[in-house]
Amino acid sequence: MKIHIDLDCFFVSAERTLDPSLLGKPVAIGGRGDPYIFSRNRSNQELLLDNGGAFVGSFFHRYQGDDLAQFVDPDGRVRGILTTASYEGRAYGIHTGMSIREALIRCPHLIIKGPNMGLYHRLSHQLYLFLQERIPFIEQASIDEFYGDLDGWIEDEEIPEYIDSLRHAIKRHLNLPVSIGAAHSKYIAKLATDTAKPFGCRTLYPSDVYPFIQTLSVSKFPGLGKTMTRLCNTYRIKTLGDLLRAKPLVYSWGPYAQAIYERVRGNDLGELILHPPRKSIGISRTFDPIDNRDEARRRIAILARHLAYAIKRLEVYPTTFTLSIHYLHHPRAHHSITETRLFNERRFRALSLESFASADLHPHSPINHLGLSASAFSAHTRRAFSLLDYETDAEAHAFDDATRKIRDKYGLDSLRWGNEL
Repeated sequence: MKIHIDLDCFFVSAERTLDPSLLGKPVAIGGRGDPYIFSRNRSNQELLLDNGGAFVGSFFHRYQGDDLAQFVDPDGRVRGILTTASYEGRAYGIHTGMSIREALIRCPHLIIKGPNMGLYHRLSHQLYLFLQERIPFIEQASIDEFYGDLDGWIEDEEIPEYIDSLRHAIKRHLNLPVSIGAAHSKYIAKLATDTAKPFGCRTLYPSDVYPFIQTLSVSKFPGLGKTMTRLCNTYRIKTLGDLLRAKPLVYSWGPYAQAIYERVRGNDLGELILHPPRKSIGISRTFDPIDNRDEARRRIAILARHLAYAIKRLEVYPTTFTLSIHYLHHPRAHHSITETRLFNERRFRALSLESFASADLHPHSPINHLGLSASAFSAHTRRAFSLLDYETDAEAHAFDDATRKIRDKYGLDSLRWGNEL
């Protein structure tokens, strides 16, 4: 059987490992667009690469000092949204994505904590190592979700006892509450976990699946895309039971819908991805709108420096680079460049600024988001580097090796480009 392990209110639970006084109290973790990375002073960024899976970023601001103060602007406005809320906070109608300001109105005694991503990454990695010692095959789906395959390891009839013992062992070892679902399909196991929360377990055998999903909303099923959700709404398919009863209709929507249908039935078991290769890496930031294009170029240079450092740490050689722009009043824009040259920071910075010149389709419209990504690593594409530029690029690459040593020791902001200041 497959099992799905989900950390309950992970960020809050992680904070409680440091401060037990938070137990039983309404607590929430705040988040906001990181304005600190663009500071002309040291930005206090931290690069974290230990964990994989979806929605696991790489660069984070290290929050310091009073927690709520981090979300108050100089004019006194409370900014930011909630990334996690404890179950005690949810009793007041507080939920992920709610503005901090509204959350404090609903629960004035709500404790707001600034995110401590270093702690969260460390605990997530510790749990991954803990699970590796006890389960033959483990997939990390995100910073707070894991899948395990127990086939041939634990007999099906012993699964309920095993996962109950596992969740208590995790609580003892890491002081983190988890919920665990088990089923023959990883997708159904995830649904089982959702109904077991908080700090619970649920096992679904094949005969249990059909009665279990009958009344569940289609929106609860993992991986249901926007297009299929829209089709379900159009045809008044509200529950997973409705979806299964509409097989001819769903199959007429194409291969993707057919695959989802089989997953809902529990027929698509979903193989675990044990060590998925990293295919790309990126960095992006949302901020208050800016009109000044010189300031935009300065911010792109900062993002390029950070991403170049991460690429160097990963020891990968990307060949495709993409810049994305979000405007306040216009559609988003992006531009990609592919070239087979040995990666170096100076060249990447130049490409990023070149991409901005091509992508900025509305030069008089305010920008509120910039992003850079690098992909198509040479180890995967087997592209050969240009011999014409190799000697020049190799020298720049060696220079990057030296700058990395300095940044490793003194911080990422110890060496910056002149136009960043």
